Amino acid sequence: MSSVKPQILIIEPFYGGSHKQLIDTLIDSLNLTDYELFSLPATKWHWRARTSALYFSQLIPPEHNYKVLFTSSVLSLAELIGVRPDLVTCRKIVYFHENQLVYPVREVKKRDCQYGLNEILSCFTADIVLFNSNFNRNSFLDNVQPFLNIQPDFKLKHIREKIEKKCEVLYFPIKFHAFPNKRRIVNVEVDVDVANLEQECLHLIWPHRWEHDKNPTLLVEVLLELNKRQVNFKVTICGEKFPKVPEAFEGIQEKLGAKLVNYGRLSREKYIETLLTGDIVISTADHEFYGVSMLEATYCGCYPIAPNKLVYPEIYPKVNLYNTPNSLIKMLYNCCRYPGPFRRNRDKFFQSFSFDQYSAKHLVPRYLDKMGT
Repeated sequence: MSSVKPQILIIEPFYGGSHKQLIDTLIDSLNLTDYELFSLPATKWHWRARTSALYFSQLIPPEHNYKVLFTSSVLSLAELIGVRPDLVTCRKIVYFHENQLVYPVREVKKRDCQYGLNEILSCFTADIVLFNSNFNRNSFLDNVQPFLNIQPDFKLKHIREKIEKKCEVLYFPIKFHAFPNKRRIVNVEVDVDVANLEQECLHLIWPHRWEHDKNPTLLVEVLLELNKRQVNFKVTICGEKFPKVPEAFEGIQEKLGAKLVNYGRLSREKYIETLLTGDIVISTADHEFYGVSMLEATYCGCYPIAPNKLVYPEIYPKVNLYNTPNSLIKMLYNCCRYPGPFRRNRDKFFQSFSFDQYSAKHLVPRYLDKMGT
């Protein structure tokens, strides 16, 4: 065993989904002797945010040579440094996949303010604070003072100014190079009925977590309305599934019948295969700070349609965004009625849309630079 002690300490209390994807992408570019990773499975998010600092404080070796500490905002960094002052000399980097200051809760009166406060204190403790989008950064900073104004008997002032100078935006790095670089292409030299293929019904894909903040209710309303209008389409509803299925999804298989071609989480291989056959990827989100699944689907050739809010105006052209449920229905109805013209228009979209600024090849060196490697 090597006697060299790693200089990079990576902590991820919620090692799953995009959190895991980020860490795995970064360590692919590091030597095994460069870093040490401490993580917990991506379950029980609220308890991870509450207790992971104490847990990791007992797990991280007391004798080390760490120069950099990289973690997500799930960790209460202030608490960790408080009980492990030996880590204070590290270059402390906190990455925000999301922020709790604007996370939509079902009942505002039940919002637990401690999570937001932990994030603010983590920013004070950190040397560098990274956000995965301008929307994430701005929504956090713009809500620091309103959030702190909840405090009833005195006011905390100038907190935003002290945090803002540490804040930067560094997009989430997606490993596009690991995807097939071509979707299905019609070779006009072989015996293929191009006209029939062009008129084949559109495949709609909704690849999001099955939770209230992704607004599955709106998705179902739209799909049932399209079905009622008797337009031809097929749809995949995939993404991370939880034991409690959204109420809106109850009976959806019976209501859509054969039009629902995939329902439930897919293996990674099947997921990519499905994206490559998709025509449109839809977001109905009320909460999105980046949208990895939307960009992955877009890279695979799906035309993105998303709400004109959250992070989406930062990434996609205005023509891809809708303002109301009715405008979403209208967009999808017109696309599904005229699949041939839609597919030709989609090709024009991909001629001008650039994925470079979201690619791991472009972004990972910038992350490593922040770590001083």
